[in-house]
Amino acid sequence: MKLDQNNLPQGEEKARTVRAMFDRIAPKYDRVNRIMTFRLDVRWRRKTIAALALPPHSVLLDLACGTGDFCNNLEESAMVPFGFDFSMGMMKAAKTSAPLVQADILKLPVQTNSVDGITCGFALRNLIELPSFFDEICRVLRPGGRIGLLDIAEPNNRLLRWGHHIYFDRIVPVVGGLLSEKSAYSYLPKSVSYLPDAEVMVEDLKTAGFEDIERKLLAPGSVQLLTASKPS
Repeated sequence: MKLDQNNLPQGEEKARTVRAMFDRIAPKYDRVNRIMTFRLDVRWRRKTIAALALPPHSVLLDLACGTGDFCNNLEESAMVPFGFDFSMGMMKAAKTSAPLVQADILKLPVQTNSVDGITCGFALRNLIELPSFFDEICRVLRPGGRIGLLDIAEPNNRLLRWGHHIYFDRIVPVVGGLLSEKSAYSYLPKSVSYLPDAEVMVEDLKTAGFEDIERKLLAPGSVQLLTASKPS
């Protein structure tokens, strides 16, 4: 069940809130993320890269790259990544050799039809508007290019869904408060309410021009992976 968005920031206020929050939590972000996900985040990123099925030396953009984890995994897979994020704090805390650019990923400073693939990890809910984002990533992808988008989901199994909410809504804020900043890790579970239903996101990807759209739940069902291709 999604939370009410009425008490969450919208529009430009949301953009300012999210940027400031990630600037503040950047120094401890990687450590907290590993603990919160039991290191499953590493597996999810690798599954995303495998699902893209792109050849070695493909050029990819990792959007909302944070501290560069996805960029590092892409380099390990013989890809050529470039990271983009609007949080300077995250880029200052980055631990990657990939080139990083501070930019609004809704308006990428990238030529049309110029990259082979795009990844984005757990940032869809932080964007002001998803349809514009889907339009933009379709623009910069070359024909035949691939996208892999990760974000939070709800397990289909009723018992797993109950456990997911207990952990994500109650435990994460407490642990996040102890290890980093309580207000940020109280906001992050609530931010899931920004995400549209899966069917809506799939339709928005179709409208943006994508094909071969697939949505998979990754174990234990609390994460979704959206993959799609730009028509050749």
